[in-house]
Amino acid sequence: MTTTREMLDASPADVPFGVAEVAAAIDACLDCSQACVIDADADLLEPDVVEMRRCIALCLNCADVCDVTARFLSRPAQWDQFAVDHLLRACVRVCTTCAEECARHADHHPHCAACEKTCRACVEACSALLGAEALEEVRKAGGV
Repeated sequence: MTTTREMLDASPADVPFGVAEVAAAIDACLDCSQACVIDADADLLEPDVVEMRRCIALCLNCADVCDVTARFLSRPAQWDQFAVDHLLRACVRVCTTCAEECARHADHHPHCAACEKTCRACVEACSALLGAEALEEVRKAGGV
């Protein structure tokens, strides 16, 4: 059990979706944020740094969006469904874009390969949460 899961289980707040799915999305977002920051830093040290500018920028954007998404998901007591929905969608989008850019450099930069993998895992976790039945019910009811 991760610390995230343990904390959500210990909270008196009702988690709007399954605790396991929310914890997985939080952990994936935090992992992705860290991987993107490390990748951007490593990109700056590469001899082809000029070609890495787009990758650096996308990694930094991805890290920021993942960080704020994880923070929002970590506060189920004050859950704003509209904001969470849009943050999850933004996270999926920026992680997908970042993963695609990292894939372009993955063959010659192992840190880009690792970042791509982490971004794709975050896309999966956030997409799973977006597809959660409870969220669909809220959307259908006009709450989002």
